[in-house]
Amino acid sequence: GGYYPDDWFYDACDEYGLVIWEDLMFACAYYPQTDEFVEEITEEIRQNVARLRHHASLGLWCGNNEMEGFVVFKGFEMTEEDLSNYLVQNEYIIPQILKKADPDTMYWPSSPSSGGKLVEPHDPNRGDVHYWMVWHGNAPFTAYRDHMFRYLSEFGFQSFPGLETVKQFTLPEDRNIFSYIMEMHQRNAGANGKIMTYLAQNYLYPKDFESMLYASQLLQADAIRYGVEHFRRNRNDDRCMGAVYWQLNDIWPVASWASLDYYGRWKALQYAAKRFFAPVMLSCAEDSMASQGLTCVTEPGERHFGAALCLTNETWDEVKDTVIWELRDEKSGILRSGSQEVTVKPFSSLWLEKMDLSDIDIRRVHLAYRLGSGLSGGSVLFVPAKHYDFTDPKLSLSVNGDEVTITSEAYARSVEVYSQDGYVRFDDNYFDMEKGSRTIRLLEGENKDLRVRSVKDIG
Repeated sequence: GGYYPDDWFYDACDEYGLVIWEDLMFACAYYPQTDEFVEEITEEIRQNVARLRHHASLGLWCGNNEMEGFVVFKGFEMTEEDLSNYLVQNEYIIPQILKKADPDTMYWPSSPSSGGKLVEPHDPNRGDVHYWMVWHGNAPFTAYRDHMFRYLSEFGFQSFPGLETVKQFTLPEDRNIFSYIMEMHQRNAGANGKIMTYLAQNYLYPKDFESMLYASQLLQADAIRYGVEHFRRNRNDDRCMGAVYWQLNDIWPVASWASLDYYGRWKALQYAAKRFFAPVMLSCAEDSMASQGLTCVTEPGERHFGAALCLTNETWDEVKDTVIWELRDEKSGILRSGSQEVTVKPFSSLWLEKMDLSDIDIRRVHLAYRLGSGLSGGSVLFVPAKHYDFTDPKLSLSVNGDEVTITSEAYARSVEVYSQDGYVRFDDNYFDMEKGSRTIRLLEGENKDLRVRSVKDIG
């Protein structure tokens, strides 16, 4: 949305097999229907449709962003004329143009929508939905699991960009998230405080400004991963068929919902997206303090902790693999383990039997899981990271050309390799690791003054 991309963009999507949802240039407003305006938009749409309609990557034309919802729920002050203009433009004028110019591509009147005519645009059982209770509504990440949307076409969570980008618009004395400069470089009023609210639920109070930036990016990656994994696990029977997070990139250096900042630098979310959008993905639905709404002031009572692993296969081929799980302590010692040979049909997901873990010490035990093929894996906690009793993993680095090997002496969560001397990008980053070593490859930047940190280092 926002503009009609250049031809090279569609050519690239054709080549890589990407499908484009193309918004027309209408969003979050009411538009007049004068003869002059109708003539102008008719020609604009006709020209761009004629230019782009032959691309295999073009999935659908969408009339507008969020205008149907605004009309139904009166998001803006609206007159009867505004309502009439909306229906004429999106239910008649635009469909008529597309019927002549591109009858073979689907038209969707708005996003979110249940198909038009102002009928329940947020219906979770039809069409697409925008869901913002996590973030704007202050709901916890676990709230995603309360929903089984057909197609979630917009949801998101903010973070700060990395220190190298923050340096582009601040002086050292500005580097406090509530400073004037930091608040002016924020897309959402009051959102720096909102980040702190979510941080308080999940991580220790950061020891310094740079740790604050790092923790905010972990929050963002956690939030979106939590949602995407849930929706992908429930793809069966054509139920949850899409999850598109807002947003990919920024138009200026700023705290925002983007996973790539203004300079194209990868945040933690961009690395996480490689994992949670992998065609074959192993994930875990855990029963934890968070999923049960338990806090330090919850009345004593029976507690149920457990985990269910799920293998999602969104390829054309049947997947045969081995699911391996290990219940480990904070030092990476294996307390319990198991494995299971599985076969998953194309475009489906397979749940493994749920594990009852109510007897574990939730502050000192985590569940690690992986596929025998190495295609996917991860770990989950049963308490917020701020309450897990991490031991110091004594992370260390060794560099050999473009290869960087990280060694850990214990369980380390959200391990990040970064540089104090500029931006660096690797083939993977912000990953969990057990005791041992892991090698990643430098893709961008120079291997100067490299450092490594994990969640243990936040406070």
